Amino acid sequence: MTLFLASQSPRRRELLTQMGVVFDVLDASIDETPAAGEPALDYVRRVAREKAGAGLIQVAAVAGALVLGADTEVVLDGVVFGKPGNADDAGRMLRALSGRTHQVISAVAVVGAGREAEIVSVSEVTFADLADADIAAYVATGEPFGKAGAYAIQGRGACLIAHLSGSYSGVMGLPIHETARLLRGFGVAM
Repeated sequence: MTLFLASQSPRRRELLTQMGVVFDVLDASIDETPAAGEPALDYVRRVAREKAGAGLIQVAAVAGALVLGADTEVVLDGVVFGKPGNADDAGRMLRALSGRTHQVISAVAVVGAGREAEIVSVSEVTFADLADADIAAYVATGEPFGKAGAYAIQGRGACLIAHLSGSYSGVMGLPIHETARLLRGFGVAM
């Protein structure tokens, strides 16, 4: 059996490696536009499944191929905060999150020939009250770019967080405990 990660995320690669999992990486690009009225949880689950499915199509000729797809999104008041498009967008997201508790939803899907399964991890993250100067300084580091919700818990963004309830690795992009359980169900060695 060969495991493939359908993601270019360096954090997901790092977390899978930390788990002791052997895998290859695929570039499974899909349209990640939310459907009109699609609830955040349904959106994150769908994107994870579609990434895994797109990856499986690429490796259909590989006997015993398993593909892991994942998606992680920041959600505040039912609104999905994706990756910021620019510095103004990052600042807007961080101001909205300031002093509030939001959810981070991570979905992981594993698909193989004739079998699929998924898990979802929901964490609650509370931001400290952020001054405009704090937000500007953080945005200037460049770290918010390419990160859902415009922050990285594993980087300087940790300074913005007053409280976390849930999965630290899930907020990073791959909930390790849940992912390990899912992969063991497919017979993946760790």
